[in-house]
Amino acid sequence: MQLRTFLAKDMKEALATVRADMGLDAVIIASEKSKTGGVMVRAALDAPEPAATPAPQPVQTTAIVTDIDSAFQSGMLKRLRGGSAEKKSAIAFDRAGLLGALNRHRLPDGLAHALAETAAKAQLTDMTLALAAALDKRMRPHPIDFNAANAVLLVGPNGAGKTAVAAKIAAHARLAGRRTTLVASDSAGAGAVARLETFARHLDSAVTVAETAAELNKLVSDCLAKKTFVIVDTAGFDPRDGRARTAFTALAQIGKLETVGVVSALSDAEEVSEIVDALGAMGAKRLIVTGVDLTRRMGAITAAACQNVPVAHVTQSPFVAGGLESPTSLSLARLLLDEQRSAQ
Repeated sequence: MQLRTFLAKDMKEALATVRADMGLDAVIIASEKSKTGGVMVRAALDAPEPAATPAPQPVQTTAIVTDIDSAFQSGMLKRLRGGSAEKKSAIAFDRAGLLGALNRHRLPDGLAHALAETAAKAQLTDMTLALAAALDKRMRPHPIDFNAANAVLLVGPNGAGKTAVAAKIAAHARLAGRRTTLVASDSAGAGAVARLETFARHLDSAVTVAETAAELNKLVSDCLAKKTFVIVDTAGFDPRDGRARTAFTALAQIGKLETVGVVSALSDAEEVSEIVDALGAMGAKRLIVTGVDLTRRMGAITAAACQNVPVAHVTQSPFVAGGLESPTSLSLARLLLDEQRSAQ
């Protein structure tokens, strides 16, 4: 098996390089944004390494083979190909077929047509790669750096999963060696404080209540002085409602807090688009999409990923240990073209 890593300025260039260097049978097994602003793509090929030739070969600046590639050798290719080494992962590009797949996922019409048009312009024969290239032009992944983050304020609609997300963030921070404090700003909510206390016990985290902006401001300042990461859980509300939004203005304006929106993948995609826009207007810097494991239709997460607030993470497990995952254009393209998952 050949495993190689490519660096390029964008997804289209990376995919073209993979095809040119490794052929049409190469399978993309991972992709991520590089720190320099480009994209890094890792590809695999079920073929023996070519025999070495006596003549020295020039060094390729677009390909870097790293030790981490060995971690992908065990089972990754089989998993991505649906468990069969013989099965081809590529789906021939068909604009009408792509549009049909996006419609089955209940994407907003305007977004579906825009993605199909951009994918067609990518001039890639593989449907998944063409869609990934289109998504790459719209997505701006921005995961939380759990080693450096100081304080986050989780805001979003009722039932989006903010309390569970607070616990997941605390778990990641604890794994990074950080001290954490979970804060409930809604002591009147049914079971809100009790749930945080339960999570805190399992995570060996402090938990407290701050019912006013002044209390929260002082608490955050005290925690930061002790180098403690603060995660603030809030009551659910509709960010599109001006009156409801006003109640959170004072909290969102605390300078030490970064506002992180939380929405559910189980919601209607049009509704999510409006909510994310409203969250962005009130200062949300990142977005976390929950419940991806519970839905067959990826319209909501796609709409969220293509809005004006970068997606930091998605959740695909109800368990705190399941953690937070960082989506890429390629992983989302695979979800959108997974016929088994999107079956009616």
